[in-house]
Amino acid sequence: MIDVIVVGGGPTGLVLAAELRLHDVRVVVLERLTEPTRQSRGQGLHARSVELVDQRGLLDRFLANGRKFQVGGFFGGIQKPWPERLDTAHQYSLAIPQPDTERLLGEHAVELGTEIRRGCEVVDLSQDEEGVTVALADGTHLRSRYVVGCDGARSVVRKRLGVDFPGEPAKTETLLGEMAATEDEETIAAVVAEARKTQLRFGLHPLGDGMYRVIVPADEVAEDRAVPPTLDDFRRQLRSVAGTDFGVHSPRWLSRFGDATRQVERYRVGRVLLAGDAAHVHPPTGGQGLNLGVQDAFNLGWKLAAAVAGWAPEELLDSYHAERHPVAARVLANTRAQMTLLGTDPGATALRELLSELMDFEEVNRYLTGMITAVDVRYDFGEGHELLGARLRDVQLKRGRLYELMHGGRGLLLDQTGQLSVEGWADRVDHVVDVSEELDAAAVLLRPDGHVAWVGADQPGLAGELGRWFGSARP
Repeated sequence: MIDVIVVGGGPTGLVLAAELRLHDVRVVVLERLTEPTRQSRGQGLHARSVELVDQRGLLDRFLANGRKFQVGGFFGGIQKPWPERLDTAHQYSLAIPQPDTERLLGEHAVELGTEIRRGCEVVDLSQDEEGVTVALADGTHLRSRYVVGCDGARSVVRKRLGVDFPGEPAKTETLLGEMAATEDEETIAAVVAEARKTQLRFGLHPLGDGMYRVIVPADEVAEDRAVPPTLDDFRRQLRSVAGTDFGVHSPRWLSRFGDATRQVERYRVGRVLLAGDAAHVHPPTGGQGLNLGVQDAFNLGWKLAAAVAGWAPEELLDSYHAERHPVAARVLANTRAQMTLLGTDPGATALRELLSELMDFEEVNRYLTGMITAVDVRYDFGEGHELLGARLRDVQLKRGRLYELMHGGRGLLLDQTGQLSVEGWADRVDHVVDVSEELDAAAVLLRPDGHVAWVGADQPGLAGELGRWFGSARP
């Protein structure tokens, strides 16, 4: 029997598979597509996702394939300078095409021993007390202890589970694609700048060699969004918004997206779980979608591995829903707000002007940037130290960096006293005795996803939290 079947080989599924393999879980990724997609719907990693790839030793690979940029706020199309004192050692977002992100994550997953099966379409599943049976389109069946649906907004796993997916359907639609243009770059830039004074859901971004990433509002919501738009659809909408179609031709790919906003009521049903767009959909404003899914996977991976290994405390796997559902709900709320700001009516324009003025205050800019980049996510672990439940940034230690010690995906006790112990949990938690001028705490216990599970100096308190998050002590 397979330990875990991950349905969907996008960024969320690949991160989850790699996290599971760090703990020797036998994982198989089933991907419907026979080849990696060329579509680059996600355009980069925000600071929190950059932290996560750094925690797993992948940062150099990503930096070699991306470009750092600093835009503060990045909220509702309002661009401001990067805020001061954002709580991260990575003071930037990383522009990197989604195909490159998937390639790098896939290479990492395979290096760790992940089996990826392409051209495998899941059509049904059923579960019992012992495991889950997955039916494929070719008539074969696979059996696993757990299944995680990372298969996108039209998730088959979610539909077969029958869980509610409440929210609002799409009211507007946007066309997105990559294509060549015959008009010169200077003219395109000038026309786009003028059009964006009133229409922020529009742009032609140069990719080099005469190619552009084109985004333009559609005239209506398509009856079947699975059917891609045509080049003529783009030409017609470009002329409507900008007065010219810029001579667009030779498309690499064409797609559409709407502003539907939905979230499942439960992220877990027995032995089946949902992550990424299978669990939540929202407009892409702020570039949060890919990042939200990747962060789901980091939260879930070590917990599911613990369940497979048999040491997970009773409530650990359920904490995935308890922690991640509110985070996604907040993203859905802020993307709803941003879609209002992107409107073209006088009320939306006035609201955008007011918010732009407010974002000139450093505190407002930092708050919105922290929200979009997810560095402000703090899980509710109860009352305690201000670090409790938050993720800890990459602090400098006397003998190196904190994140360099987290590549194995284990828990970590950073002990500045040298008086504490993880005896009984050493097979799951690393004990690092070191000091940092940046850390105002005697000791912190970090979960494998980098969130602070305990702050203190007393061994009994530490032992209680080790048991809560890492199961019973072993002789």
